[in-house]
Amino acid sequence: MRCPRKEGGGGERPRLIIGAMKTVAVLGAGLVGSLIAKDLAADGRWSVLSVDRSEGALARLAGAPNLSTERADLADVREVARIAAKADVVVGAVPGFLGTQTVRAVLEAGRPVADISFSPEDPFALKPLALAKGVPAIVDCGVSPGLSGLAVGRASALFDTIDDVKIFVGGLPAARHWPFEYRSVFSPTDVIEEYTRPSRCVEGGEVVVRPALSGVEPLDVPGVGTLEGFYTDGLRTLLDTVKARNLCEKTLRYPGHADRMRMLRETGFFSDEPVSVEGIPVVPRKLTEALLFHAWKRPEGEDELTFLRVVCEGLGGGRRMRRTFELLDRTNPKTGDSSMARTTGFPCATAARLLLEGAFTTPGVYPPELIAADETLYSRFLGELGKRGVVIRETEEELLPG
Repeated sequence: MRCPRKEGGGGERPRLIIGAMKTVAVLGAGLVGSLIAKDLAADGRWSVLSVDRSEGALARLAGAPNLSTERADLADVREVARIAAKADVVVGAVPGFLGTQTVRAVLEAGRPVADISFSPEDPFALKPLALAKGVPAIVDCGVSPGLSGLAVGRASALFDTIDDVKIFVGGLPAARHWPFEYRSVFSPTDVIEEYTRPSRCVEGGEVVVRPALSGVEPLDVPGVGTLEGFYTDGLRTLLDTVKARNLCEKTLRYPGHADRMRMLRETGFFSDEPVSVEGIPVVPRKLTEALLFHAWKRPEGEDELTFLRVVCEGLGGGRRMRRTFELLDRTNPKTGDSSMARTTGFPCATAARLLLEGAFTTPGVYPPELIAADETLYSRFLGELGKRGVVIRETEEELLPG
């Protein structure tokens, strides 16, 4: 995967002046996008361009070394193409519903891209375009999908066969506050999408669909307490890349949250069908998102945490093994950066560095589980995360027969 880019991939790219500082364009200056931009700019090895339609978001980045800003409507693919044309590498940090069209526009411009968007479309549908343009797209490189896939990919590389995979992940406020006991550190639109999109799992080797918010089970997390996990549709590419007998992802919240969200969903608050209110058509989901944006907004300085546990079982060397990957990250007390921004943004920034350095050049579409097969690249991810205080702990144990 780290071999030089193959010739004849199609798509002409401008020649770069030897010794010139490369430019990376970060599309989106929200909590995660702004962190990625600042993290890449701190390297001092490339020029960073942060792009967003919000002047307020861009203003918060003003004055940072090696970092410039530009206002643009990233919902317009023509604007995305224009920005991509003047960058060497592009980072996608837009809301999920814009993710696929953004990555497609970047690839059509012939630029490598690292992307974090949680979109409903299959990213592998863009593989023919990436191959034709001769550039790589590293997709789903956040926390989950992202670090979860990195862990599963590593276990797959270490085991002879991988049988069972269970992913638990969640971002939560450190202190519980009625009524939701939840804060959203990214778009409420994407959170509600998790609560409405049917969850695909693998059971007995077959893909099955479970309702989102179902399958509730308790999970004790040291230093946090008892949380509840429920099905969400976060496996994405793992459904195609990992041939496990059983495979599922569950999102973690404080106990009772799933019931509250099911109540809202089943009574129509997440519906896209307009209802008439005194003769005025109102889309319930739009109203709900607007209300929850404020109810879920994290107050300035409030601590939060992100927890990820990936449990993989399989055969290795003739023995049945269990390998567990675990991460618990909290708000950075010095910078105020949220753990969700850190655990989502730093993996994507690492992927961008691989592209900028030419350490990963193979054309195509690559989620983290495919990158994890390369021990050098896997170690690079863990090393870059560790430098920033995001630590993934791995344990392995032999399972007794029966």
